[in-house]
Amino acid sequence: MNGANSLLQDLDDAIARGTDESRAKALWHATDILITGRYSDDEISMFGEVIGKLADEIEVAARAQLSDVMSACDHAPFNVIAKLALDDEIAVAGPVLRDSNRIDEKMLVESAMTKGQSHLLAIAQRKSIGEAVTDVLVKRGDQEVVTSVAKNEGARFSGSGLLHMVRRAEGDSILAEQLGLRKDVPRHVFQQLISKASEDVRRRLESERPEMMAQIQNSVSDVTGDLQSKFGPSSRSYFVAKRVVTTQYRQGNLNQDSISNYARQHRLDEVQIGLSLLSSLPVDVIERAMMDRNREILLVLCKALDFSWDTTMSLLFLGAKDHLITARELHDNERDFGKLNTETSRSVLKFYQSRKTGAGADSTTGRQPELQVH
Repeated sequence: MNGANSLLQDLDDAIARGTDESRAKALWHATDILITGRYSDDEISMFGEVIGKLADEIEVAARAQLSDVMSACDHAPFNVIAKLALDDEIAVAGPVLRDSNRIDEKMLVESAMTKGQSHLLAIAQRKSIGEAVTDVLVKRGDQEVVTSVAKNEGARFSGSGLLHMVRRAEGDSILAEQLGLRKDVPRHVFQQLISKASEDVRRRLESERPEMMAQIQNSVSDVTGDLQSKFGPSSRSYFVAKRVVTTQYRQGNLNQDSISNYARQHRLDEVQIGLSLLSSLPVDVIERAMMDRNREILLVLCKALDFSWDTTMSLLFLGAKDHLITARELHDNERDFGKLNTETSRSVLKFYQSRKTGAGADSTTGRQPELQVH
C-alpha cells in the first residue's frame, strides 16, 4: 500500500508540473501498472483519481485508446469508467458501453437517457442488459437500436418493454421477425406480435417457431372435434340457454354484468354463449379458453372485452377444476392480467377471429351463435 501511495504521489506531481507529453507518458504508465498489478479497492480508487485527472488532459484519440484498455480491465476504477461512458464522443464512450463489466446499470441508464443514438447502439450490443436499461432503449432508440436489442439474447425485457416493442414492430418486418424469434417472449406477447405482423413475417415465424405457432393453433383454431363437452350440441339445456342469451344480446342487455352473474351462478352454457357473442368467436374456442389449464387465452379475451378483474376472476373460478384455484395461481393470474394492454389484446382477438374465418361457418359444430358484434 505504501509503495502504491508513493508511486501515485509521484504521478500526481507529474501532472501538476509536467508537459503534455510527460502527462501522456504518466497516463500510460499508471494504466500499465494498474492493469498488471493486484490492488485493493482503496488503491484502485486512488489510481482512478490520477488516471481521471490525466484523462481530462488528453485528446479524443488518446481517450478512445484509454477506453479500449479500460473496457477489458476487470478492476478498472469506477470513476474512470463513468467518465469514459458519459463522454460525448462515441469513439471514447463506445468501448466501455459495449464491453466493460465495471459499468453499472445506473451509468447505462444515464447514458441511454442523455446521449445520442450511437451511444444507445453501443449499449444495445452488450452481452447482457437489464430491464431498466432496455426500457430506455426501446423508447428512445431508433430502428437500428431496437433491432439490435431485439437480436441480443442477453437482453432482458420488462412486460411494458415487450409491449412497447410489439407496438414498434408494426410496419417494421425486420423488428417483428427478430422479436418473434426470441425464446423469452411469452406466448401472449407472441400472439400480439403476429396479430400485427405482415403475412410474410407470419409465414417466416411459422417456419422458425413451429412449436409456438402450434400452441396458438391448439388454443385458437382447429379445435372443432378436438374437445367434446358434456354440454354438447345435442343438449336441450344448451339450446334453451342459447335462445335466452341470444335474445338478451339482441335487446342490447348482454354485457359484463350479465356474464359475471352467469359465472357466479355456475351457468357455463350461458357464459360460453355470451362470451362467444361479445367476442365474435365460436363457442368451441370459448370453451377451450375456459377449460384450458393455461389461462392466457381467457385473460387476453377478458382484457380485450374490457372486463374488470372481479369479472375475470369469476370466469377463472368457473373454468377451474372443481371451481378451485390456489392463492398462488390467483395471484399470478391477477399479475398477468394487469400486465396485459387492452389495445393489444383486442389486436390478438382480431387475429383469433381471422384464424376462424370460414371454419366458424361449419354447421356441423352446431355451437356457434349466428350473431356477430361490431
